[in-house]
Amino acid sequence: MKLTEDPTASSRKKDHIDLAFQSRLTAAQLDTRFSYEPLLAAHPDGIAGYPKGFLDKQIKAPIWVSSMTGGTQMARIINTNLAKACAEFGLGMGLGSCRSLLDGDDTLDDFNMRPHIGTQPLYANLGIAQVEQLIASAQTDKILNLLEKLSADGLIIHVNPLQEWLQEEGDQIKVSPIETIAHIVREMDISVIVKEVGQGFGRESLRALLKLPVDAIEFAAMGGTNFSMLEMIRGDEMKKDAFECMAHLGHDASDMISTINELIPEMAHEVNCHNFIISGGISGFLDGYHAIQSLHHNAIYGQASAFLKHAQGSYEELQSYVKLQIEGLEFSSAYLRVKES
Repeated sequence: MKLTEDPTASSRKKDHIDLAFQSRLTAAQLDTRFSYEPLLAAHPDGIAGYPKGFLDKQIKAPIWVSSMTGGTQMARIINTNLAKACAEFGLGMGLGSCRSLLDGDDTLDDFNMRPHIGTQPLYANLGIAQVEQLIASAQTDKILNLLEKLSADGLIIHVNPLQEWLQEEGDQIKVSPIETIAHIVREMDISVIVKEVGQGFGRESLRALLKLPVDAIEFAAMGGTNFSMLEMIRGDEMKKDAFECMAHLGHDASDMISTINELIPEMAHEVNCHNFIISGGISGFLDGYHAIQSLHHNAIYGQASAFLKHAQGSYEELQSYVKLQIEGLEFSSAYLRVKES
């Protein structure tokens, strides 16, 4: 085609005229987190710095499918779609709570995602209360059996004392979670990720976690799905009125990023964890890109509800969503620089 040929010019120019006023943005709508640098790169073919290693595996994009569901009618469809997307786009995935698999295989098909995810990172998941109980009853071999039956790369321990306290059926936590986690990483030769469930971690909890040789810390910060609020919504109305204020406690991802950036230089040689999954309130690729560029250490970002929305139907819908997120990250890595706060 000749350079001067432009078969869509007429219709495109008409669109420009028709839509000019609709497309105006005000200064108040400007995303001030970034410096847009249009001169410094060609259109990208890939995300800068990727593929790269994370949790001893290769990932092609800095996206983690955060733990969601299992043991429900829709779980198998959702997890299968998510695992297939991780395989296709080179992502990592955490499963929802695998508690139901500790004493039987009735729900195994909901969680058995290794055939679908291929060689990408896949982590099983147990709550801190269950891990504490397994230690107390000398049954930690069940953790090894769980990882073996799922061909999982390691275990996510979700720490949720507030959720358990608010949940009608909640388990009592009798030992401080940091002691339970320390026991697991000391006594078991497995890869461990530690995450919250929607409230995030404060400074001293992060300080304690950074000292342990866990393989990653996932934020699960305020701003995403809040399981403490969820428990109150599904529970007693009087209890909700009394304790709803508790669900508003916690730390958002920005707060935790700043805390880790301060703690790691301060703690120097005490730090034993060097990988982070930033999750909680990450609504799309711009939030994710800003988060991982703001944390001055090896980080990817996690999403749950955004994936869940597109994973309940056909795989093609989820596939299209992930593809657009990857394209957004490619453009961001080429043309956007995060402003210093």
